[in-house]
Amino acid sequence: MSKLPNVGTTIFTEMSALSVMHQSINLGQGFPDFEMNEKLISLTTDAMRQGHNQYTHMNGLLALRQQIAHKVNELYHNTISADEEITITPGGTYALYTALTAILQPGDEVILFEPAYDSYIPNIEINGAVAVPLPLSFPGYRIDWNLVKSSVNKKTKAIIINSPHNPSGMLLQKEDINALVEIVQRHNLFIVSDEVYEHLVFDGHTHLSMLQFPELYARSFVCFSFGKVYHCTGWKMGYCISPAAFMNEFRKVHQFNCFSCNSPVQYALANFLADKNQYLHLGAFLQQKRDYFFHLMKDTRFKALPALGSYFQLYSYAEISNKNEKDFAIELTESYGVTAIPVSAFYQTPVNNKVLRFCFAKNESTLLAAANRLQNV
Repeated sequence: MSKLPNVGTTIFTEMSALSVMHQSINLGQGFPDFEMNEKLISLTTDAMRQGHNQYTHMNGLLALRQQIAHKVNELYHNTISADEEITITPGGTYALYTALTAILQPGDEVILFEPAYDSYIPNIEINGAVAVPLPLSFPGYRIDWNLVKSSVNKKTKAIIINSPHNPSGMLLQKEDINALVEIVQRHNLFIVSDEVYEHLVFDGHTHLSMLQFPELYARSFVCFSFGKVYHCTGWKMGYCISPAAFMNEFRKVHQFNCFSCNSPVQYALANFLADKNQYLHLGAFLQQKRDYFFHLMKDTRFKALPALGSYFQLYSYAEISNKNEKDFAIELTESYGVTAIPVSAFYQTPVNNKVLRFCFAKNESTLLAAANRLQNV
């Protein structure tokens, strides 16, 4: 009997296979097509040659956790314990799953916001809990906090927060933080915060992390990804930060699942993380790509929705076609040679706003070629 009877092949796998079949330009999945930093590659190979190829500590290499703690203190003014509050994980998605598994009991309810990253609901349901998806308001993709308040009940255990948001690029604002504080304190809720795009923030905006608000961090598991920061998504390296009592429960799950992450990569990251310019300049680097693609897309019939962060820009095709989002994405791949992801795929029950998600974390030549093809639509 299936624990996930409603889960099949993901839209990402489906669209990527279609892209290969039609040799299209794939702007669907969120990974760069440019090379990562050569120094980080060298540091990893050096670590392997130096013999750092056996298990590291279950919680992660201490030197790496210490670098993360230093970074958190500098960026978010939160003094956390490298020993008790940080665990290195094989990717951000694993961190999210482990956090939810640590806190959920059968019958618990978890509030999340749609469109949502596709792992959230399966992670909730495999733990016997109930997902309560609430719609973000279109087209700004803002949270309706009155709807959140009316959705909380005695079974509500946690809220999943994602900022910068995938797929919309929305950012939490101070008024969102204030509303979240009121709700989680009143109802004694956990927060699982997906902050894998923390440095991919544009136009002078600031990422508001659960780590910088003591009343929120006290209730949070905060999840991050090295892959999104250092353009190495295939390495599947991330980490989770939470108060010591929560982290103790997180590690109980972690020790019997992954136990220990890639050792030479951890040694390399501990060294590389000391260069803070590598992540502090990331927003400006990706904003150049977003702006370049936006400029190219002005010559098409697609209309951009605001994107203040992440790898992604949403574009409306409402003036082009009446097809639903999945059918139009398929047509775009088969007939025009560009693959995008229908935003309807990020809803439990598909919503047709006639919007597609494009990944702009690509070489300029890739973006130019894709935009040239989209001019024919």
